[in-house]
Parts: sequence; C-alpha cells; structure tokens
Amino acid sequence: MVRLLLAATFALLAYRLARKMIDEVPNNFDPLLLPAPRSDREALRRQSAAMGVDPKR
Repeated sequence: MVRLLLAATFALLAYRLARKMIDEVPNNFDPLLLPAPRSDREALRRQSAAMGVDPKR
C-alpha cells in the first residue's frame, strides 16, 4: 500500500513538472519549422544523400 502511494505521488509530481515545463514554452515556438528548400530537386538530393543512394531522375 505504501509503495502504491509513493508511486502515485511520484507520478503526480512528474505530471506537474511536465505541465509546468510545457506551459513555459512561448506560444510562437515551432520546433518543426524547417527552412523551405530552394527547389524540389535540391530536396530530393538531400533526402537521397541522407539515405545513401543516388537520386533517380
């Protein structure tokens, strides 16, 4: 019973800490915003190079 109480307390503290950290992130922050590629061909080259193959045209 004590272990269950300790586990629940730890889970609640972790939840509150996570919510506090999430709330502190500014609203204008976008972690997935990537620069747009100059062209589709350049994007294809980068993707192919990342996979280790030559692009097919």
